[in-house]
Amino acid sequence: MEREKIILVGVILPNKTEEAFWNSMNELHSLAKTANGEVADELIQKLERVNQASFIGSGKLEELAALVEMHEADIVIFNSELSATQVRNISAAVEARIIDRTQLILDIFAMRAKSKEGKLQVAYAQYKYLLPRLSGQGAMLSKLGGGIGSRGPGESKLEMDKRHIREKMHDIKAQLMHVEKHRKRIIERRNTQSIFRFGLIGYTNAGKSTIFNRLTNETTLEEDKLFATLDPTTRKIRFPGGFQALLTDTVGFIQDLPTTLIAAFRSTLEETANVDVLIHVVDASNPDYLQHETTVISLLEELEMNHLPTLVIYNKMDQAPASFVPDQPEHLLISALDPAAQEIIKQRMIELIEKNWVFFTLELSEEKGKELAQIKQQAWVTELEYIESKQSYYIEGYKPRKESSND
Repeated sequence: MEREKIILVGVILPNKTEEAFWNSMNELHSLAKTANGEVADELIQKLERVNQASFIGSGKLEELAALVEMHEADIVIFNSELSATQVRNISAAVEARIIDRTQLILDIFAMRAKSKEGKLQVAYAQYKYLLPRLSGQGAMLSKLGGGIGSRGPGESKLEMDKRHIREKMHDIKAQLMHVEKHRKRIIERRNTQSIFRFGLIGYTNAGKSTIFNRLTNETTLEEDKLFATLDPTTRKIRFPGGFQALLTDTVGFIQDLPTTLIAAFRSTLEETANVDVLIHVVDASNPDYLQHETTVISLLEELEMNHLPTLVIYNKMDQAPASFVPDQPEHLLISALDPAAQEIIKQRMIELIEKNWVFFTLELSEEKGKELAQIKQQAWVTELEYIESKQSYYIEGYKPRKESSND
């Protein structure tokens, strides 16, 4: 598949530091690469405020038109959200497709979604994004023939009027409600099983899927691309003695995540909200890791999940600078690719189970062997002794708190 040529456009505004701006532009490069595009050039302008008509100044607009012509670029991606008017005015001056960061992220989500719910969530978010911009899309849409920024609901959306889009959104909402009810029944069934649940969260490309695969012996997609995992996956982790816990891997977070997507994936992230402990994976090798941490924490607040106990795993320590200092008290420093990492994480998980569950002791007669096997699976047993004189088992360990808010 031939890669589309892209020109990136960024505007440095007074409300953002230059370092934050360049980190954001680097991320836009990665997003473009993830969408199978090839960045041919970039155009940067420093402004006090954006131009309401064309986002960038008129001189820069001419420069952009010349760059597009010189590189024979297919698409121009702005690192900020554009209004319908801005898209129309830029399209009139530039012979390429014009999209913004939000549209690019939505496009990647459309490309990555595999489950029925994921596809519906993305389609709904794309329609919601398209609806207020429909009046300004005329010239741009005539140039649209598939490619980056046009995946998802399909090209039929171009001919749709607003009423048709609203009807589509209504249909998707009804389907989503049906899918959500089914997923909630699965979650409720899991909850009655008194099983300890961990949720993996973190900035996109932090290494969550690699950690997930090492802990569960699964083979979910591991890629050095943004949003490699989109649909949540829940699998069992097995500990010594037969004890099992659940681990859920989720979509990666990103700064300036479109609000339409936060809303769309709120229900998907509910599966993670339903856990006992969150495991927040941070890429320690990324120079902007602190901003990534902040983004995830603020999104957790928005999703009302910030009350959950959290372990921070600083991953990719083999590539982190020597000056790296962790800033969260409850943390681990690892490289997920290190063979020893799995046992290090599991050991800390056991500590978290002991911290969040309640200690118990129990004496069980030897004829209740079936019950003993069940206890070993559902409770974390720290001591098991057979008492010959009583022909019984003495058990110590940790089990779920009955008053748990997760039940």
